[in-house]
Amino acid sequence: MLMRDEMKRTRRSKQVTAKSSKSPIPANRIRDEDDDEAWPSQPSESLAVTVVNPKKSKSQLQTKPGSIPDNPPEEMTILPFTFFQIDALDLAPRLLGKFLRRDDVVLQITEVEAYRQNDSACHGRFGVTARTAPVFGPGGNAYVYLCYGLHTMLNVVADKEGVGAAVLIRSCAPVSVKIIIGLETIQQRRGQKTDKPVLLNGPGKIGQALGLSTEWSNHPLYTPGGLEILDGPEPEKMLIGPRVGIEYALPEHVNALWRFAVAGTSWISAPKNTLRPP
Repeated sequence: MLMRDEMKRTRRSKQVTAKSSKSPIPANRIRDEDDDEAWPSQPSESLAVTVVNPKKSKSQLQTKPGSIPDNPPEEMTILPFTFFQIDALDLAPRLLGKFLRRDDVVLQITEVEAYRQNDSACHGRFGVTARTAPVFGPGGNAYVYLCYGLHTMLNVVADKEGVGAAVLIRSCAPVSVKIIIGLETIQQRRGQKTDKPVLLNGPGKIGQALGLSTEWSNHPLYTPGGLEILDGPEPEKMLIGPRVGIEYALPEHVNALWRFAVAGTSWISAPKNTLRPP
């Protein structure tokens, strides 16, 4: 009888050890000295996962601010055309927590900026040109342009066709479903083998991670295939602040609080000290 009890305890001990040795993400973490943030030592801290039952209703799919939901993208729905037919300033905060999907890469939107009609910082101020024509398309289309001829910037066109407004996707976080979806693809495209926020904390990094070019302009984000925007949980709290890099605009537009970010997450871009609760 004593020998049986000892054998049972030994088997239980081995099972516990085997479970604790598993890691949710690859161990190939490389420290980026240019990162301006202290980074947690454990992968589970850097990519906090909230377990979600896919059978729950959408209203129940709530995660802690800044967490990465453990919810299969296949269970999510593509946002409809009507979702985007609103003012850019209303659409921008509604995009927080939603998902971008292209092939094996799925990203959760964590930071955006609104650019409105008659906004001196918006490309629409130039009128319809070969470059800006997509931003005057119907809401829900993609507007992709090159910044300084180098960085591919993804924007979601807002409002009705002809308005000339959009929302810039500034930062995202990778999505976790036991393993990080498309992490190796993102790292390869970005040329950085890291799982830190530096991987996706900037608009040019998002375009690069998704493998976008200006040819994606006018692509409808509400249709299956290619690049899609999927429904996702609304963040519990958010931060607002002035937009970045628009010093050329009129003072009222430079100071406008049209930048929105998920509160409590490290997956947002600099500067962070200009963001505050609404």
